[in-house]
Amino acid sequence: RQAALIVIMAQLGGFVPAKRARIGIVDRIFARIGASDNLSEGESTFMVEMREAAHIIASATPASLVLIDEVGRGTATADGLAIAQAILEWLLVESKSRTLFATHFHELTTLDAVYKELRNLSVGSVEREEEVLFTHEIQHGPANRSYGLEVAKLAGLPTALLRRARTLLSEGPATAPAEERQLSIFAGNSAAAPEPVEPADYKALRALAEELRRVETHSTTPLEALLTLDRLVSTALKIR
Repeated sequence: RQAALIVIMAQLGGFVPAKRARIGIVDRIFARIGASDNLSEGESTFMVEMREAAHIIASATPASLVLIDEVGRGTATADGLAIAQAILEWLLVESKSRTLFATHFHELTTLDAVYKELRNLSVGSVEREEEVLFTHEIQHGPANRSYGLEVAKLAGLPTALLRRARTLLSEGPATAPAEERQLSIFAGNSAAAPEPVEPADYKALRALAEELRRVETHSTTPLEALLTLDRLVSTALKIR
């Protein structure tokens, strides 16, 4: 965000917080930062993320500045990693945009050996007596490892929980734990998950949604709109 603001300030002719800066002109700035959803329209956080990514892919040019933060985190790890790498490669090869691409997928840092245009940067850290201090200094090269557990500790998660997380991390990919390894808070018999059942009013709700989609609001008169609304409300009341 700081980089985007500095580019905007420079392009406006204003001062930037630096003794010396070399900043190119951009045609547009695209940002995929933060998590948000649109549940009222049936769009999850991941769907919103993918829509924004699709807009960037379709619109960015070599003169654009693209800011991507943690794309691919809203789905399975394998899917997210594949999508993140494909988006990164597209921006490098097809769009050729100037891009800042922040990711927690450490596997992507090896791509600097494949694409000469790519450079790895990371935030410096110092480890002292099993404590990690983040220096907030940008340095060349990828981070030497992930610091998720350290951040979780700083956030205040219980020591016993973090100890369990370290054990799981050392064991590798998650598997169904044996009964004797189960945490005590999960002890006891667990009922089998019920088979998913389609709601009785599912088809009626789908039909109502289709009817809503067919309403042409740009050409509907006020009277027609009221009549349509009355009909839809009556249909909805019958469903419930």
